[in-house]
Amino acid sequence: MKQKYGEITMLDFPQFTKDTFPGVTRMDIFSGLFGDVTDDSMFITAAEGGGGGAGFDPMSASGRKWLDALANTLVKTGTKVQHLSNNAPFGLADFGSPEADTRRKAGVAMAKRWLEGCAVLGVKSMRMNSPQALGPSIRPNAIPRAADGYPRNLEIVPLMDAAIESYKEMADFGGNLGIKVTFENHWGLAADPMNLRIMVDTINHPYCDVTPDFCNWEHEYMLFNGLKALAPYSTSNVHAKYWDRWGDKNDVQRSVRIMLAGGFKGTFALEYEAGPLNGVEGAKYLYKEVLAALTTPTPVV
Repeated sequence: MKQKYGEITMLDFPQFTKDTFPGVTRMDIFSGLFGDVTDDSMFITAAEGGGGGAGFDPMSASGRKWLDALANTLVKTGTKVQHLSNNAPFGLADFGSPEADTRRKAGVAMAKRWLEGCAVLGVKSMRMNSPQALGPSIRPNAIPRAADGYPRNLEIVPLMDAAIESYKEMADFGGNLGIKVTFENHWGLAADPMNLRIMVDTINHPYCDVTPDFCNWEHEYMLFNGLKALAPYSTSNVHAKYWDRWGDKNDVQRSVRIMLAGGFKGTFALEYEAGPLNGVEGAKYLYKEVLAALTTPTPVV
């Protein structure tokens, strides 16, 4: 990859985007690629974050200076950051003990620091991706209960309660900055689109919605039905993804048309997870597929 495309940092990415994808001026960028790895003062440990996360600190003096440099690059290149895919905040669905509640609150505090950093860049929305996407990587399932003999899922309720409380607070904070906080279907609670609908409906906040990913599903029936369920809850950004784990069933154009049919008017981010192409050529393939769906709309099923 370096031999073919050269080596870049996030500060080079806006120009790389314009050069590689003609006509594209908006980006979905990843929190794990922020900062100068040679400058430790830009980063914090999990302990320093109070259990709420580790990595780049957007509001440290050196971190803020780096953000200002990226903001200047955006102005010079005529590009914008539409969405931030953020893996930094931890514990957003933690519950059950004083220690767990402390982690959850620290995760929310970390998210707020990132939202302040997003405001420097003019970001429109940010995905909060707590470990295993809110709770265990495999969400609790219903099991028989001796009390009445019927299936129940008591374990999932407090996880959702904690996630809802976290997102309410983050949405209030983000709303004051004009930035949406979003759920992505990233395993755990978020693997089930109905859980996402329930949480967004319960939070009921104009600055909280869903940013679906085309491929982050547990089984193939979710590839399109999951998107249909989430499209009405999506206003900001979508991950138009190819992932070879789904083989020929991964129909990017159909997925784009499903989002359009559901009323989506946001941006489609190009994410080539894995397949026969490298990441850059894969993203170029996705660019063609998304444009084809946008320019030749057809009914979807």
